[in-house]
Amino acid sequence: MSGGTPKMLPSSGQKSLQEMCHPLSADQPVLPLSPDGGGDTDNTKDLNMPNGNAVDTSSPASSSSLLNRLQLDDDLDGETHDLFVTVDDPKKHVSTMETYITYRVSTKTTRTEFDLPEYSVRRRYQDFDWLRSKLEDSQPTHLIPPLPEKFVMKGVVDRFSEEFVETRRKALDKFLKRVADHPVLSFNEHFTVFLSAKDLNKRQGLALLSKMGESVKYVTGGYKLRARPVEFAAMGDYLEVFTQKLGTIDRIAQRIIKEQSEYLVELREYGPVYSSWASSEEALQEPLDGVAGCVANHCSALDELTEDMSEDFLPVLREYILYIESMKNVLKKRDQVQAEYEAKLEAVAFREDKKTPVPTDVERCQDRVECFNADLKADWDRWQNNKRQDFRQLLTGMADKNIQYYEKCLAAWDRKQKRTEYTFVD
Repeated sequence: MSGGTPKMLPSSGQKSLQEMCHPLSADQPVLPLSPDGGGDTDNTKDLNMPNGNAVDTSSPASSSSLLNRLQLDDDLDGETHDLFVTVDDPKKHVSTMETYITYRVSTKTTRTEFDLPEYSVRRRYQDFDWLRSKLEDSQPTHLIPPLPEKFVMKGVVDRFSEEFVETRRKALDKFLKRVADHPVLSFNEHFTVFLSAKDLNKRQGLALLSKMGESVKYVTGGYKLRARPVEFAAMGDYLEVFTQKLGTIDRIAQRIIKEQSEYLVELREYGPVYSSWASSEEALQEPLDGVAGCVANHCSALDELTEDMSEDFLPVLREYILYIESMKNVLKKRDQVQAEYEAKLEAVAFREDKKTPVPTDVERCQDRVECFNADLKADWDRWQNNKRQDFRQLLTGMADKNIQYYEKCLAAWDRKQKRTEYTFVD
């Protein structure tokens, strides 16, 4: 979705519960990790439960020369999209009551759910937050992409600085692209309203929870899960380890950036000393000016490297740290539904009249567990695929930027050395 010419793709339909594979049934095949399909919201009387399957996405190509040489084996050549969203053109608004930033959200689509093929609206951060909240309420079984953190420490980060606004713009753009790429979330009515309504506040009345959303939201804490199924327990264990790894890398990376910034300050004071010396000693003027020039080049290269780490490397780490929290929340909601089902099933098992059919509410609860399992597996597979591509792009890009940094420094000192040798030979 991030690049290329839009291609028409018919809106995908949704499988009914009867057609779905039962993930917990022994006489049915286990749901594959990369199923095909997707769909709209199913509004039946028994179960208002949107469900869809994973469709792999491919990350945009990097301008990095090293990354361009890397062929990502996860890309799907035949993938097409019918919804393209971008976030750009941040603008500052100042009123007597508040100061805030809005972003232009541009949409191009061939979907019939939209009245027009193109839209352009302006949204502020709280509008994005509204959308994510509605997606969580109406699609409780799906992993909702994270937003950048809303609050910043006053005096530490200027939330109206160009750097901060651009970093947030990139994060908001990625959030919408991930939602637009999802086979279920992208068909959510709140997402359509967010992209198309000029005045979002007037349309918030559409934000109604689905019956499934209500059932998940109001599950009481009286149900206790016996044990997670092995595959979901493995997901939880993986998230714990991944959190620790990302947290450690994030802390060390911030220390490196801090030390590089301090080193940069010293370098900027270091170079002019040689320039001042050269002006007072004619016999050494050329080599001293050469050293000053090399230090200046070193400063420029280090400044670019530090900026890349701050604006490109750290935001990806933090997005995935927030992503992990979102995934943990979905796992907890799945556990609640399973615990409710186990409790009701146990009550049926201990009833006196064994000939009475299983109550309808137990069957509906079982359907919710099946839907949760299917959706969570599909979103887990999608998340893993996106993570694999994002980190390949991130790490190969970081390697390329470090190579460029050392090449610039080496080239400057190499030119200086050759000029110095030529001068002394003469």
